Amino acid sequence: MSDMLTIHYTNVQLEQILEEAMIYMCACPAQVSEQLLLLRKLFDYQRSCISKGSLLVEVHRRIADSTRIAHAEMEKCLDEVLHIEGWDLQTLTMPEGLRKLRQKSIEQDQ
Repeated sequence: MSDMLTIHYTNVQLEQILEEAMIYMCACPAQVSEQLLLLRKLFDYQRSCISKGSLLVEVHRRIADSTRIAHAEMEKCLDEVLHIEGWDLQTLTMPEGLRKLRQKSIEQDQ
């Protein structure tokens, strides 16, 4: 078991996506970002249990291994979603066209 996660998006970047997505009511990228942050917490917790010499180290290793796999898949998913939606990957801002589409949808619902 590797004791590190491979991370493509930093926590700060995930929080930026969360903020940007929620401002423009685009919950899907925010949901994926939130799950990535939770997976990182779960992984860190398991590493902590392993380092403390828990009696059931194999349980924590198993959870950490599954978390690593889930994290890698969710980061890949987020990357693909941001590309599909046309986000600016340097600033992690939603494309203007998608913002306008969301605003139009909100106005039609009122």
